[in-house]
Amino acid sequence: MENVSKQWLGLPLNLIWGYIAIAIFMTGDGFELAFLSHYITELGFTPAQSSLAFTLYGLAAALAAWVSGVVAEIITPQKTMRIGFLLWCIFHVLFLTLGLSQSNYALILLFYGIRGLAYPLFLYSFIVVIVHNVRSDGVSSALGWFWTVYSIGIGVAGSYIPSFTIPWIGEYGTLWLSLAFCAAGGLIAMIALRNVKMPTHMHNLTNKQKLTELSRAVTLLYTNKNVLYSSFVRIINTLSLFGFAVIMPMMFVDDLGFTTSDWLQVWAVFFFTTIFSNVFWGIMGEKLGWMKVVRWFGCIGMAVSSLAFYYIPQHFGNNFYMALIPAISLGIFVAAFVPMAAVFPALEPNHKGAAISVYNLSAGLSNFLAPAIAVVLLPFFSTIGVVIAYTALYVLAFFFTYLIKVEQPGFEARGVESSKVTVA
Repeated sequence: MENVSKQWLGLPLNLIWGYIAIAIFMTGDGFELAFLSHYITELGFTPAQSSLAFTLYGLAAALAAWVSGVVAEIITPQKTMRIGFLLWCIFHVLFLTLGLSQSNYALILLFYGIRGLAYPLFLYSFIVVIVHNVRSDGVSSALGWFWTVYSIGIGVAGSYIPSFTIPWIGEYGTLWLSLAFCAAGGLIAMIALRNVKMPTHMHNLTNKQKLTELSRAVTLLYTNKNVLYSSFVRIINTLSLFGFAVIMPMMFVDDLGFTTSDWLQVWAVFFFTTIFSNVFWGIMGEKLGWMKVVRWFGCIGMAVSSLAFYYIPQHFGNNFYMALIPAISLGIFVAAFVPMAAVFPALEPNHKGAAISVYNLSAGLSNFLAPAIAVVLLPFFSTIGVVIAYTALYVLAFFFTYLIKVEQPGFEARGVESSKVTVA
């Protein structure tokens, strides 16, 4: 079943309140992204201990992301989003009251780690809604809007609001404020999406059949090599996004003398740029070809931008406006990976939920591996070692894009070169 939704510049109009809910929920989830690592070190823990908390969080997020696509098809995306919403609220309160406020490292790891299960169930289940309510040749632009509202939430509002509230109510008070945003976003989603129709063919499966479909989210990685190569590219996509959020606050604030508010505003500009670049690259993917956009603008653009994010601030020191240059560059090119979200279901049209689960797993693994790489390399090679590692992986992803063979719906019909792309 594939419903057809009317679109405006690629935005599905019948799902607009779902997009708004994602933006509000991810605003609350994003409050902590650019300052929590620094706040944990201020409580007396080492940068490595802080990075470990983010690593466990990322591992939990990867696990939840893995199952979200299939679970959403089996029990409906609405129910999956509700589970994620409630998990987030409950374990955020426990994280604040029993972990951070008591400076209890074990409970910080426990509750923050468990809370990592929550946002992928809420966030990525909405991709299933999009895929089943938008024409195949319009999915890339619809997902561009998805990542746009994600950026508005987790990056722009999620960074700008704390930059003003931290001087007023502090980091701990700001973390409590995030609960209100996530609660509002969750409630809007529950109301707005309750009548959205979804496929029901998996609702009556036996438990054994459901487990088989769930396992397909792993087996696709070795039964379909294109899915495996695509997964590798998607993992690399957001390494700098998640990694820089952990390591760069220490460089900007502790080494270069930026205030926490200044750093948060630099980070917010990065995400603000993605508001436009996500939609732009989603549309360009349908014009130029998915893999061409990912290869030349995603992989190469991010390799250069990642290096610039380190070297330009190091050269110019505490210069807010010069720091904005690599932030904008990073925001432009990280979004060039948006077409990858359309590639996965196109590779497995009969198992879209499982394919989306692999995509989500890859996104979650990126969240896990980015701080994990920092944990391993920081003690030996400092910040520059981590940046070079990310850069090298973007270059490696460039070569992997040549291995991916995907049929892009409607691409040949527009008189463009075949999307079974094997050349640039």
